[in-house]
Amino acid sequence: MADAAQPLHDFTKAHDFLVCIDSDGCAFDTMEIKHKECFCPNIIKHWGLAAVSKYAREAAEFVNLYSKFRGVNRWPALIKVFELLEERPEVQRRGVAIPKVPSLRKWMESTTKLGNPELKKAAEETGDPELAKALAWSEGVNATIEEMVHGVAPFPYIRESLDALKDRADMLVVSQTPCEALEREWNEHDIAKYVKVIAGQEMGTKGEHIKLANKGQFEPTSILMIGDAPGDRKAAVANDALFFPINPGGEEESWKRFFEESMGKFLDGTYAGEYAEKLNDEFEKCLPELPPWKR
Repeated sequence: MADAAQPLHDFTKAHDFLVCIDSDGCAFDTMEIKHKECFCPNIIKHWGLAAVSKYAREAAEFVNLYSKFRGVNRWPALIKVFELLEERPEVQRRGVAIPKVPSLRKWMESTTKLGNPELKKAAEETGDPELAKALAWSEGVNATIEEMVHGVAPFPYIRESLDALKDRADMLVVSQTPCEALEREWNEHDIAKYVKVIAGQEMGTKGEHIKLANKGQFEPTSILMIGDAPGDRKAAVANDALFFPINPGGEEESWKRFFEESMGKFLDGTYAGEYAEKLNDEFEKCLPELPPWKR
């Protein structure tokens, strides 16, 4: 099988700076529609959760939109939804069996490329019905997204930011969304032309994306990860890179600040330290760890 991450292996620097940008919820205002209208209904449908649909929806929306888990790959997110449901008294009283998914957990431990191609290969090799069900759910999500999510423009100030950076920095999309959806969305709005590689879940984790592209070509303070979730910050930290947060609920304001202020600080070397810490403190306050029904 060809290495899906080959474009990252082949990447060579053309500028002194590397800017990595997440897509859903960061570049595009797609998180709400994708999770509320595409992920949630397919979780309920494929995993037999109609009897506790209210609680399944609350758990899925908390995990994927309103918590520190926001932005994680769909598979760990699904497991977290199941765990929250299993321990909730309202669900227990209804006697609904929440999926344990041992085969899915085992597969997740076997690879960092948590996408449909790897899962399909594992499902076919093992004949495991649980993996087949997981694949059907994931393909159902993708089909619903393809059918429904169109015309969602990038946040204000992102196009201006990309245009301002194009002669100063190499840019990558670094995401856990499937590559096909990323390619479609970035091309639909004519901003794919600004980035060298569009890296999705099939190419590995976000941290791996940055590492594979960098290969020691850039100084750590010359690499910036822009994202709206703790996983984006984790990817930056894993590569000793800088992180610029797009604050959930304040995305437009965050991009305006990046365009008018933070981008200049990154390029002139004054971003790291006190300024970056101030932004991180603001970001920390946006996303809780405990769901509202536990607080």
